[in-house]
Amino acid sequence: MIVRQFLFWLRSAPAGERAEATAALARAFLYSDLSEDDLAAAEGAMTILLDDPSPLVRGSLADVLAASEYAPASVIFALAADQPEISTLVLERSPLLLDADLVDAVATQGMAAQCAIARRAFVPRSVAAAIAEVGDAEACLELLENPGTEIAPFSIDRIVQRFGHLAPIREVLLAGEGLSAATRQALVAKLSETLAEFVVARDWLNEDRARRVVKEACEKATVALAAATPGDEVRPLIRHLRESGQLTAGLMLRALLSGNLTMFEEALADLSGIPLSRVTRLVHDRGGVGLRPVYEKAGLPPSAYAAFREAIATMHEDGFLGDASGSARLKRRMIERVLTRCAALSPEEVEPLMTLLRRFATEAAREEARLFCEDLVDGLLPDLGTRMIAA
Repeated sequence: MIVRQFLFWLRSAPAGERAEATAALARAFLYSDLSEDDLAAAEGAMTILLDDPSPLVRGSLADVLAASEYAPASVIFALAADQPEISTLVLERSPLLLDADLVDAVATQGMAAQCAIARRAFVPRSVAAAIAEVGDAEACLELLENPGTEIAPFSIDRIVQRFGHLAPIREVLLAGEGLSAATRQALVAKLSETLAEFVVARDWLNEDRARRVVKEACEKATVALAAATPGDEVRPLIRHLRESGQLTAGLMLRALLSGNLTMFEEALADLSGIPLSRVTRLVHDRGGVGLRPVYEKAGLPPSAYAAFREAIATMHEDGFLGDASGSARLKRRMIERVLTRCAALSPEEVEPLMTLLRRFATEAAREEARLFCEDLVDGLLPDLGTRMIAA
């Protein structure tokens, strides 16, 4: 009887009053001790209210019912497909929505719905994967910032692929724990691309120059990342570099001239298909003949072979082998030895390499000078402080 009177009253009541009355009806359905007949009537009334022309009414219904597991499922599903300011209340909070319902909403509704789903108290892997695949950047950011997200590594990689050029995405990913070395490198590569486009767009450098500068910076960061990566994660990093087209002879030579033998040998093993243990034996063959077959099987350019051969010989002869210190930076003394050795070879054999080796030498010299000056200044600061106190 009460519900019948309520429905009669709805026909002439203003929208604001209808919204208040609707909220009261929904609360009564959830929390009052109603009979079975009254519950059925209340559910019928709420179903009719789904067609109310005022979003205030439907919004009130969604606000009260959204978080309840006892809400009528049919009403919840209808509200989840309503206009964004109403549907988001349900999509973010309702426990009645299945993973399949949420995935469908991610695919068929807009950014507001995607963000609401990404903010849910718990986002399972399947839903996170859907957001990573088709969600807008804001939804992906909400997903990454949500501590209740269960997200698979491949979904993180997909977000990096789609939105790694955006600073907020990079920052939240790099601030988190458990990010793989391959994903971190992908973020570095995305940042490099973004910087190159920024510089070219402002006409600070021509495109070729800008691309080369950021490529070298990316390779430098990659070698540093590999040096800090646990041994069991180096091969996945190498595989990522190969699949993304970044595992070049130049990068491998940089790793070797930085003393990062692990990265170099893992790269050779991955490219050649030869087990790592055998690659290590061939690379360090004292007779000097083991490197060429594995080098050729890896498909590396013949023109660069001399530099690799001389770098390894230098490591054996001059005490670099086994020295892991500074394996993230080019070693100036080692590069100079390699340059000297290569200069003694025929020009046809090494000429394409000399420019690259000289760039490496210049970079190493500048880095060494910078570190020297920093140490010098740091050493002077305590003395300056003592003098000021004495004065």
